[in-house]
Amino acid sequence: MKGITHFATGVAAASCLPGAVAAAATGSPAAMILGGICGLLPDTLDFKVWRYLYRHEIEVIPDPLRPDPAMIAGAVAAAVNRARTENRPVRIKLNTIRLATDDWQSYAIRFRPAERAIEVEYGPVVDTGQQPTGPAPDGGPARAPVQADMRIEYEFESKVDIFDGPVFEMRPAPDGRLDVLFLPWHRQWTHSLVLAALVGLAAALIWGPTAGLAAGLGWAAHVVGDQLGFMGSALWFPFSRRRTRGFGLWHAVDAVPNAAVVWGSILLVFWNLWRGGKAAVLAPGLILWMLLGLAPIAVAVWWSRRRAASGDGSAFSEESF
Repeated sequence: MKGITHFATGVAAASCLPGAVAAAATGSPAAMILGGICGLLPDTLDFKVWRYLYRHEIEVIPDPLRPDPAMIAGAVAAAVNRARTENRPVRIKLNTIRLATDDWQSYAIRFRPAERAIEVEYGPVVDTGQQPTGPAPDGGPARAPVQADMRIEYEFESKVDIFDGPVFEMRPAPDGRLDVLFLPWHRQWTHSLVLAALVGLAAALIWGPTAGLAAGLGWAAHVVGDQLGFMGSALWFPFSRRRTRGFGLWHAVDAVPNAAVVWGSILLVFWNLWRGGKAAVLAPGLILWMLLGLAPIAVAVWWSRRRAASGDGSAFSEESF
């Protein structure tokens, strides 16, 4: 989910604490703000720090003047084959192709487990907003064979276009297959419920129990929210380093679910603030407002189920696992 969504869920989680609500009512919303900050931190650490410390062995730098999908496909296939023959993880980074200040050559990499092949195809030139500004280069997709049975953790196709390119890790599995991990540096130790508990404990020791609970709940809300998508998280790191499969309801960049989660978080905050007041009976107007407020969330759930049923955006198939 997007940053604002994680911040909102962190605040909403902290608002479930009576102590945080009572403090906010007296003009001190620090605990709820702390929940929101901790809701942001897992991705902040991943994208602003950890990705730059994570090492890879192979780096692919395509020539912007000579489109060569076969070179890219061959490099990825070589990483797969090396991981298989040497029986160890191999990491490869695919760089983007910048043509001008606001022009990028897009390309797609497709993993074909059933055919034991890697396929790469160049797409159109796009601007930084990812809108097409020019045609794709001449020539079709290029393929390179691999010598392993691949199991795809995320999506079978990944598009590479603007800013920074993805990293893949080819990891041999005990069953003899090869796991292809997308962005192996993402949603690992930072997205652990164990770490959420430790963060909460540290905050409690520094600022008190209410702050500790708010911090831990905000961090955990981020981790649980990410499980609604496809990639999943390493929920039990360091006891298990494998990312637990997500529910596959939507992608992190989908606008409708993000807006619905933010709206639902706002409703929860207002509900908890109202519950923390002195009124003992629900006002009819509040009940009506809450029911109407749930309508956008119902629309988002319907949208997600309809998209999943149509197969649009689904990242998984049975052969992925």
